[in-house]
Amino acid sequence: MTISTGAVASATVLGVDATPLSASQASPRLDHRAPKFAIANARWQAAYDKALSVLAGNVQVMPYIDGPVLIEGSVYQGIWMECGPHEALVYRKFRPDVARNSHTTFFDLQRADGQLPANNKRTETGFGQIQMVVPIAATAWELARSTGDEELLATAYKACAAWDAWLRQYRDTRGTGLVEGFCTYDTGHDNSPRWAGMPNQCPNKNARTHHPIASLPRLCPDLSASTFGARRALAEMATSLGKSADADRWLTEAETLRSTIISTLYDPVDATFYDRDAQDRFVRVNCDLLSRVIGEHVPDQALFETLWERQIHNPKKFWAAFPLPSVALDDPTFVRPIPNNSWGGAAQALTALRACRWFDHYGRTAEFGTMMSKWCEAIQRDLSIRTQVDPLTGAFTQEDAPGYSPTALVMIEYSWRLVGVHEERDTICWNVRPSHPAAREARLETYSDAGLRLNMRYRLGGAELEIAGKPVARIQGGSARLVTTSTGIPLELLGIEENPQTIELSIPGLPRRTIRLKPNHRIRIGV
Repeated sequence: MTISTGAVASATVLGVDATPLSASQASPRLDHRAPKFAIANARWQAAYDKALSVLAGNVQVMPYIDGPVLIEGSVYQGIWMECGPHEALVYRKFRPDVARNSHTTFFDLQRADGQLPANNKRTETGFGQIQMVVPIAATAWELARSTGDEELLATAYKACAAWDAWLRQYRDTRGTGLVEGFCTYDTGHDNSPRWAGMPNQCPNKNARTHHPIASLPRLCPDLSASTFGARRALAEMATSLGKSADADRWLTEAETLRSTIISTLYDPVDATFYDRDAQDRFVRVNCDLLSRVIGEHVPDQALFETLWERQIHNPKKFWAAFPLPSVALDDPTFVRPIPNNSWGGAAQALTALRACRWFDHYGRTAEFGTMMSKWCEAIQRDLSIRTQVDPLTGAFTQEDAPGYSPTALVMIEYSWRLVGVHEERDTICWNVRPSHPAAREARLETYSDAGLRLNMRYRLGGAELEIAGKPVARIQGGSARLVTTSTGIPLELLGIEENPQTIELSIPGLPRRTIRLKPNHRIRIGV
């Protein structure tokens, strides 16, 4: 067992009662080391605080499971596998118990044949679709690794391996090695033209079968990408558990799947991915399944650059005023006027939250900063915390009910990634933007996975960075990300604005340096 040590969460919860509890009965309490975000920008602070309030209210106890989880909120009174574990992972610094429960819920309710539930709602535990986007294997691994939770690691590995076997048995009927979609809810694309004319669920709520429709089943890029990401995570879990042969097998199978996704479901002429139906035809709807494939890092850097130029960063397609629409702006199937709960064009908070998993990976941190600021502005204009915005105006769809967890998490997570600090594996990323609206007299505090207190204080046109009360650096003038080790040793600077920045970097014991940073450019720091 080689994962990093940390605070180990409590034992796995056991299903004891089908009666859900209210928010107050779930005893919503923030961890004593929960992040603290205090700024002089009253408008931004109000939106941040409202988001925290929404999340606290959405900590609920669902049927059959004894511990509180983070539910989706709004009209969605339950937790869904496609998004709930990821959302709770993002929330874990505030409620580590909720993050753990939001994973073990699915493992505890797993059927004997290996099928994981698509959701656990107040009304039912659903098995009528597979509904996966962000792989639960990936989020469970990140949670177990960052908290040193050996029990969760072992439980997640067993459960996710069984789920992979279930998918191979029941969702590869065409023998391609890809994962097949049987219905709309498999991908969670409610009201999307991608699934026009197709049933929402599998017949009799049995996800092992599909309706007798000539174009079903479909080979789905995003479902296959989720499985690719899960296998990569299973390989890392296996390595941590000392199962080297299993790790090699998972990696080999993941790479085979990656190759098949690209060779079978990528159209180089259109520069995008499509479903391929049972009659071997592409379903040519250019939608956000593309960002889901990118989110699992299926494309290599060269392919990503093509996708970035022709699709993601193209203002006629996905780089709208408020990125990223669920259907390309120029696709003839884009649905207007925008209805509620629509993956037919609206920019969804879920997509915005998932963007944290891939913009940095592919070296587009500066552009992500622009996107994050746009979304935070939209939320500040409408504090109802609803589900989706018009990608051209940023207006939230008023027909959707308020109190949606993903939107609240976008406000929280984006705030920290814009002017605060976040962790990536064994490094700490200090995001300094002295001129940003959220940086005004900001005083920020959080704790690292290693238990060290991290502080940022903005004053006099710059930011002071500290770990455990000891100065790490001061950045003055322009914007930059300072990447350090977990103990504060500076490693590199990164350009995080779309225009060049000039900064002054002061590190204790070293001469002050003036540095010019280009967008997304990295400069190694020798100390």
